[in-house]
Amino acid sequence: MKQLLYCVLVLLFSPALVASEMPLNMTQGVTDISEQVYNLHMIILYICCAIGVVVFGVMIYAMINHRKSKGAVAANFHESTKVEILWTVVPFLILIGMAIPATKTLIAMEDPSNADLTIKVTGSQWKWHYSYFDKDIEFFSLLSTPREQIDGQQAKGEHYLLEVDKPLVLPINRKVRFLMTSDDVIHSWWVPAFAVKKDANPGFINEAWTKIDKPGVYRGQCAELCGKDHGFMPIVVEALSEEDFDAWLVAQQLEASKAEAEAQAALSKTLTMDELMTQGEQVYLARCAACHQPNGAGLPGVFPSLIGSPLIKGPVAGHIDIVVNGKPGTAMQAFSQQLTATEIAAVVTYERNAWGNDSGDAVQAADINSNAASDSDANSNNSAATDNSTSTATTLPATLPATEQTEAVIKPAVVLDDLTMDELMTMGEKVYMTSCAACHQATGTGLPPAFPSLVGSPIIKGPVTDHLEMVINGKPGTAMQAFGQQLTPQEIAAVITFERNAWGNNSGDAVQATDVDGHGK
Repeated sequence: MKQLLYCVLVLLFSPALVASEMPLNMTQGVTDISEQVYNLHMIILYICCAIGVVVFGVMIYAMINHRKSKGAVAANFHESTKVEILWTVVPFLILIGMAIPATKTLIAMEDPSNADLTIKVTGSQWKWHYSYFDKDIEFFSLLSTPREQIDGQQAKGEHYLLEVDKPLVLPINRKVRFLMTSDDVIHSWWVPAFAVKKDANPGFINEAWTKIDKPGVYRGQCAELCGKDHGFMPIVVEALSEEDFDAWLVAQQLEASKAEAEAQAALSKTLTMDELMTQGEQVYLARCAACHQPNGAGLPGVFPSLIGSPLIKGPVAGHIDIVVNGKPGTAMQAFSQQLTATEIAAVVTYERNAWGNDSGDAVQAADINSNAASDSDANSNNSAATDNSTSTATTLPATLPATEQTEAVIKPAVVLDDLTMDELMTMGEKVYMTSCAACHQATGTGLPPAFPSLVGSPIIKGPVTDHLEMVINGKPGTAMQAFGQQLTPQEIAAVITFERNAWGNNSGDAVQATDVDGHGK
């Protein structure tokens, strides 16, 4: 009998003990939350193993010792009160034993309060955009696995499909809050080592947080089926010591200043056709081939072919415009904030001359800048005057902080013309949908309590000056950013006018660019 008892104990505990060391088991991670999740996983595994051993042990014992060949006779009873109570109470106690630690862990996972750093994570097909609140740092992170490895022309690397050109850099020992959204379809930001997996939904903001215990490089992926290249959307996080992270922030500022100077100098350079084609091919394979295919053939019905297409045969200005500003209602993104003017010029040149197109067009960085300027002038003349900052910023790299973009580009071209109410509402709606709807929703209802509603809110009913102050300077301690360096005075005036008159607010207030420019003076 003792031997049977020992065997049962071995069977009871050995599966869970062995599982904790198995490479296929859940990893412990590098955060307190990930450790709690791991411990919860192991507790549930122990309970499941115990239930399995007891249930199957009783079944096997009954089959061996109560078989017909031994003359066993089945007991004749039913509606046993004791049995009914037993198989009701025991599962209930087991579930309570599971629920208590699970609830504690879930509550801890959903508490992003008192964060030291807030980062907005935006997913798009097929890249991640990271924006550090109050740090004037933002950049795109793209897959950097060579195309030759993907096509099977080279051996797969150690981190195949799990490497990016710019990793997300975070400090250890500081609580980092993530605000997650999407530009197009549903994505999911997942880093197993942090026990963070949160959907990024278009038009909504989800929250998550982490506090990393030790430096290192941690990898993850988009965990949502977001399109045909879903597997080409990795996440790489580089965790640095607090001192190294602070030094990294300073280095990013210096790098942005250097990149700005290089981008400005590039406007006066003229590249040869060979130089444009070489650089254009690199940009195309990194940014465009996922949709339009490496051979430019596209995916008919989904992504148009670029071989002899109307876009290629048409005016160069139209081609530049769609690359710079994208095409609303389609998967074609705006690359004005993702590529420099030189890169846009190179990729447009490449597309117009590759795959037998042979247009002979050689586009230069100065053409991108002049095209953006002409678009701005045309919009102003038509009283639309929208998105001056976007069209002018095409000459700057994506890593340039918002404040430096404003000082280098926006300020020399500030437009302070008065617009009609209809013009303000049209422009304001566009700015709102681009810069505000992710938090406050397209309908202005927000996501209380994280993002307040703008429908009949105190800020809308209050003085215009308070509304201006909030939009221009933000609100410390909240997710409300300062847009004074991100939008032009005309855009700020338009979006405030829109917010004060949309969704039934109907305040009648028409704010002009001169009101914004004079605010605080």
